[in-house]
Amino acid sequence: MQDRLRIFLAFLFIAALAPLALCQTPALAGLPGPLTWQNAPAEWKIGSDQSLSITAGPHTDWFVSPMDAVLTDKSPRLVFKPADDFVLSARATVDFRSQWDAGVLVLYVNGSTWAKLCFEMSIDKTPTIVSVVTKTTSDDNNSIAIQGKTVYLKIAKAGQAIFFYASEDGQKWKIIRAFSFGPGQDVRVGFSSQAPGGDRCTTVFDHIAYQAKRVNLWTGE
Repeated sequence: MQDRLRIFLAFLFIAALAPLALCQTPALAGLPGPLTWQNAPAEWKIGSDQSLSITAGPHTDWFVSPMDAVLTDKSPRLVFKPADDFVLSARATVDFRSQWDAGVLVLYVNGSTWAKLCFEMSIDKTPTIVSVVTKTTSDDNNSIAIQGKTVYLKIAKAGQAIFFYASEDGQKWKIIRAFSFGPGQDVRVGFSSQAPGGDRCTTVFDHIAYQAKRVNLWTGE
């Protein structure tokens, strides 16, 4: 009986600690703090190599449907405040399980103004670079198909201009999208994982690089 009681108490202790772990403030070398969560992940971890793993729970998405303006805002997002001009890049590896699973770099202004650059399992079951820009409602733009489960993603901002990029080798970058939210916007940028149609999706971000500088947006460098 005492052994069963010890096991039961140990289970309660672990269960009590789990939510506290999710609420801890992550820190990543080279990124300005603090990093904060917009929606809690199912799990997260920072590796010894400064990689970031984010697991999204079931039916997690971030989208305002252009059909009926219905908002879905459930995806976990870890964001920080960048400099006015900046470039953020990372290699994303996604354990694709279901349609629309994705690893994502995000850019957030407010609840009705934001964008995301996704490495996503498209409707034809092909890993694809997808971008979404939301100004009250969201658009949805499918771009290049990618072989495998890993790709490099990059966001750069110079003045009011914002560019999205993707690369299969981290050297040669392709422009995916150019847009603007207008001058003087207070933005947050960061990382996300989503599983709109499935039960979970884990994305590992590594080779994370951030620079507070104005780059040549046409080259990303």
